[in-house]
Amino acid sequence: MIEHDTVRLLRECDAGAKMGIDAINDVWDYVKNEEFLEKLDECRRQHLHIEGEINEQLARFKDEGKDPPFVAKEMSRMKCDMKLMMNKTDNTVADLITDGCNMGVKSLSKYLNEYEAADERSKELAKRLIRMEELLAKNIRCYL
Repeated sequence: MIEHDTVRLLRECDAGAKMGIDAINDVWDYVKNEEFLEKLDECRRQHLHIEGEINEQLARFKDEGKDPPFVAKEMSRMKCDMKLMMNKTDNTVADLITDGCNMGVKSLSKYLNEYEAADERSKELAKRLIRMEELLAKNIRCYL
C-alpha cells in the first residue's frame, strides 16, 4: 500500500509541477514588469528543481511520471489565450497565475489526503510544491 500511494502521489506532483512550468511559459511574453518576470522565473526554476527531485523518486519505482491531463492543459491554455487577447496586462497575467496556483494547491492537497499511506519523502515533496504555489500567489498579489 505504501509503494502504491507513494507512486500515485509522486505522479500527481509530477503533473502539477509540469503544469506550473507550462503556465508560466504560456504567459511569459505578456509580462511587462521586470520584478514580476523575476518572481515568475524564480518560481519556474523551483518547479524545475522539484520536478527533478520527483523524477528521482519515481525512478526508484521504475515509473516515468505523469504529464498533466491533456484536457486540463488545453483548457488552461484556452482560458489564458482568451483573457490575454482581451487584456494584455500584468494584472491579467497575475490573475491567471493566481488561479493556477489555487488550483494546484487544491489538487495537490486533495492527493496528499487521498494517498495518505505514501512515504514521508513523497509527502514532503507534495507539501513543498504546495508551499511554492501558495508563495507565488502571495508574491504576485501586488500585480492583481
